[in-house]
Amino acid sequence: MEPSGQPGERAARIGVPRESRDGERRVAIVPKVVERLTGRGLEVVVETGAGTGALMPDEMFIAAGAKIGDPWDADVVVKVAPPTEDEIGRLRSGGVLVGFLAPRSDPAITEALKAAGVTAFAMEAIPRISRAQSMDALSSQANVAGYKAVLRAAELSTRFFPMLTTAAGTVKPANVLVLGVGVAGLQALATARRLGARTTGYDVRPEVADQVRSLGARWLDLGIEAVGEGGYARELSEQERAEQQDRLSEAITGFDVVITTALVPGRKAPTLVTAAAVEGMRAGSVVVDLAGEAGGNCELTEPGQDVVRHDVTISAPLNLPASMPEHASELYARNASALVELMLDGDGRLAPDWNDEVLAKSCVTREG
Repeated sequence: MEPSGQPGERAARIGVPRESRDGERRVAIVPKVVERLTGRGLEVVVETGAGTGALMPDEMFIAAGAKIGDPWDADVVVKVAPPTEDEIGRLRSGGVLVGFLAPRSDPAITEALKAAGVTAFAMEAIPRISRAQSMDALSSQANVAGYKAVLRAAELSTRFFPMLTTAAGTVKPANVLVLGVGVAGLQALATARRLGARTTGYDVRPEVADQVRSLGARWLDLGIEAVGEGGYARELSEQERAEQQDRLSEAITGFDVVITTALVPGRKAPTLVTAAAVEGMRAGSVVVDLAGEAGGNCELTEPGQDVVRHDVTISAPLNLPASMPEHASELYARNASALVELMLDGDGRLAPDWNDEVLAKSCVTREG
């Protein structure tokens, strides 16, 4: 029997569309999470082929209790990538959208959702508090990016990561520097260490030094601190930026691989690796820039491209989590479903508590 009544009078319907942006292979809700949601009495409607990119065919969703159909008129539509103009037009007025919505970098999306009368929750706006850790999609996807960045560097490098002792002699381990030690940076340090490299971490937040050392890495201290709000770094002053670049340019020349992850929310990524620093690196070295979508941390970065400058390869892959769609989708689905479940009452009806800090801070539009 099809559900009847208005949202708030019945258990919510959750819609899961197929992602349409180029290269996006993730799906917002996976079959394991469908089982949990339907177990609460919710109906889950999945668009045909929504999980194909993540190697999850429609049959897996049906077996988990989902229906295959049109997800766009559901009470809550859950996506991964920001919606396109066409997708926003398919959302119903008064409905709820959950996903990465780029509220700071692409405010036009927020304006379009507002005009459409949609209540929208941005996954990247989840407050970084203990209670919201299960919903922190930025962190879960950053773990994937940090891991893949090291594999990318190892593939592009002309040198081994681990120390190798062979009949032909001993090869020294690679020296890897990670700039920006948030979730992605810490995962990069851990992964490079597992591959046998000598690792070093740098950040303008001195309080993360102990985390770096706990992973067996050295801490690069340049004497510059820029602690911001919410666990993020603040933007450096002009003088601080100049001092940082000078000191980094000197330090970078001693490393075989540099992985950059530094971002300031809502602003262009800071330049950490100058053209002069790249020129000073040994031939065959590699820079992997994870800030490409925000302009890049390397002065020579070309977002989405691998380029060689001064015999150094500079790689700026975009949307790395989508290159591991199965596990990235599983992690994201747990994050997104935890947020959705926070909006529900004990009977599975949509009843968001606007006094809840998590919902209030992650909501970017509310009923227009």
